[in-house]
Amino acid sequence: MTKVKYYYDPETLSYRPIKITHKKRLSNIVLFILASFVFGLSSLLILLNSDWINTPAEINQKRALENYELQFDILNKKLNQIEAVVANIEERDNNLYRVYFEASPIPEAQRRAGFGGVNRYKDLEGFDNSELIINTVKRLDILSKQTVVQSRSLDEIERLAANKAALLEAIPSIQPIKNQDLTRMASGYGYRIDPFTKKRRFHYGMDFSAKRGTPVYATGNGIVKRADNRSSGYGRHIRIDHGFGYVSLYAHLNKYNVRRGQRVKRGDIIGYVGNTGRSVGPHLHYEIFKDNKKINPLNFYYGNLSQKEFDALLTQSRQENQSMD
Repeated sequence: MTKVKYYYDPETLSYRPIKITHKKRLSNIVLFILASFVFGLSSLLILLNSDWINTPAEINQKRALENYELQFDILNKKLNQIEAVVANIEERDNNLYRVYFEASPIPEAQRRAGFGGVNRYKDLEGFDNSELIINTVKRLDILSKQTVVQSRSLDEIERLAANKAALLEAIPSIQPIKNQDLTRMASGYGYRIDPFTKKRRFHYGMDFSAKRGTPVYATGNGIVKRADNRSSGYGRHIRIDHGFGYVSLYAHLNKYNVRRGQRVKRGDIIGYVGNTGRSVGPHLHYEIFKDNKKINPLNFYYGNLSQKEFDALLTQSRQENQSMD
């Protein structure tokens, strides 16, 4: 049964029934539906943008994002470990390997240099975890560059090591005549009395007095550049190019045991003591050149002399006596 609503009429002092027309009734229904729709839509939007209600797709996305964050966190921890290992390698490279092989250390700025100019990470901006992602990618880029720099450094160290081995084999480092074959160490490097003019002049080598025919040994690996008597005063002599700027000379020989262009090794017999050229008796005149400058051979006998033998040689070489050539 439809309820009848009344209103109080003050003019008649009585209650009169409210008459609702069909138009009014329809209008009320439309307004109610519209208000309900607006309220429902607003409520739905609020719920959809809150954490109270999530669709299955959103739940999966949320789980995926949490998993990505976890993976990035694990990746950054691994990067910490790798960076520590690379830092240790770099420290040994600069303070051990490069020092030993006489190479300049690689500056820290070069190892840690980033990537200037264009923003390489623009595409990664604007997301919820952009900072985390960009930081991780930057670390990977810098670590990749450090690895490339270190790889090139190790390639250089490998070349230096090969050169170092060749250098150690090439440097003249033994006495050209064995101690047991020596009559005496006749004269050293420095000012000496010329045996012909009797005047004081600079003697650029060392004279080893020995019997004619005593073997003369190559003092380092190299190639025979000369084996002739076409140099004034030296008589029959040999020059060995050891590379790295080193050349050794063996003068006043009796005869040769090598020929020009021949490759020799330290300790090979290259000739025999004689008395050819400007000489007053059988002996070997021995010189060393470094970058075309004559230097004291005394500094290069560490290969086959004991400390006692070297001290005795040093004492004799310092005596300002008469040279033999």
